[in-house]
Amino acid sequence: MAIKSFQGRRTDTPQEENVPMLVSDYMTKKLITFREEQPIEDAIDILIKHKISGGPVVNEKNELVGIISEGDCIKQISESRYYNSPIGKNNTVGKAMVKEVETIDGNMNILDAANKFLKSRRRRFPIVQNGKLAGQISQKDVLIAAMKLKGNTWK
Repeated sequence: MAIKSFQGRRTDTPQEENVPMLVSDYMTKKLITFREEQPIEDAIDILIKHKISGGPVVNEKNELVGIISEGDCIKQISESRYYNSPIGKNNTVGKAMVKEVETIDGNMNILDAANKFLKSRRRRFPIVQNGKLAGQISQKDVLIAAMKLKGNTWK
């Protein structure tokens, strides 16, 4: 009597837990922020120096009041050229920023955040917790998170 097919002892392989990957796990917490009263020239210098495309605008209580981007700054430059007036100290971040800011919940699944990026065509979303700016998630942060996922854990 021969053994035709012996596979050996089968051991249970531990299954990986399907832990949802949250926005708060990948958001940037140390942010470069701007103030409403800050001259637009200072904001442009900061964007160039730190090689960023924009950032949140906060008040003295660290509450989100707007967001400023390279595009907002370019618009100010274009308008000042059109009216043949230098940018000057009168043009502030508060005048150029977008005041109606869409935010993302830090407890949102990272793949849901990716879908929100696709629908909104934004480059970044601030995360607000208890009325204060807690962080920011960018498209690059979502890409980093996606590369850590395995095909069978995409939930």
